[in-house]
Amino acid sequence: MAASMAASMMTPSRFGNSLSGGQAPYAAVGPSMADTLPTIDFNFNDLRERMAQFTVRFDEFIERGRKRVLEERNAFRMNVADLGDQQRQRKHSIAELESKSSNHAHIVARETQETEEMHEAIRSLTAQKEEHVSRRDQIKTEIASVQANIRQKREAQSAHQRALDEQARHNVPELRVWENCLAMRIEATGVDDRLRFVFLSIDERDAERECWFDFHIGSKDYTVVSTKPRLDKDDVESAQERLNETQELGVFLKSMRSLFAEAVTA
Repeated sequence: MAASMAASMMTPSRFGNSLSGGQAPYAAVGPSMADTLPTIDFNFNDLRERMAQFTVRFDEFIERGRKRVLEERNAFRMNVADLGDQQRQRKHSIAELESKSSNHAHIVARETQETEEMHEAIRSLTAQKEEHVSRRDQIKTEIASVQANIRQKREAQSAHQRALDEQARHNVPELRVWENCLAMRIEATGVDDRLRFVFLSIDERDAERECWFDFHIGSKDYTVVSTKPRLDKDDVESAQERLNETQELGVFLKSMRSLFAEAVTA
């Protein structure tokens, strides 16, 4: 009904009257620009008809909903009555069951306690088993890692030893020459992968004085560990870097002898 009233308020006749009423004072002046505009049909009649149809359908929907609510209310009341009967019967059955279960309550309590104790023991044993399995897996992983590292180190050590052996085959004859030319000898230091190169006759004032340096050969790069007398650190590192770059041991030994000669004569 509200939709019908809204539609009646927006009829073309009222719209047209309002336009004509607004234009009346200007009729004597002459045709205005609004008179030259085309006439627009807003089709209010069709709108009123559709709104009326919607109102009918909406009223039918409300009526159907009202009937459905009444039917559901009646069905609900019947269900409540049935549930009341069922509830009374079940209360009677519950009373009988409670009377019977009271005779076995202490047995059930004792069995429940025993079952809980058993479950607790099972949980404890299961946790211990899981901890042992986890520890076993961890140990296996650690063993596999250590074995892999050992294999890698053995392979690297073998490769390094082969390289040292190969280098020694080339260096031994050359070392003999440099020992004679530089008045030098090679000694063991008692430490693995470390040799001592001893130079003689460096100090003309003391022919018996010996100058030496310990040389670490256990890694890829050679390293001067210590010297006697003490040499300039930068000079030693410079000679050491040239050796690691060029692998020319004779040039390195000659450089070290020169450094010792400078140190004893300073």
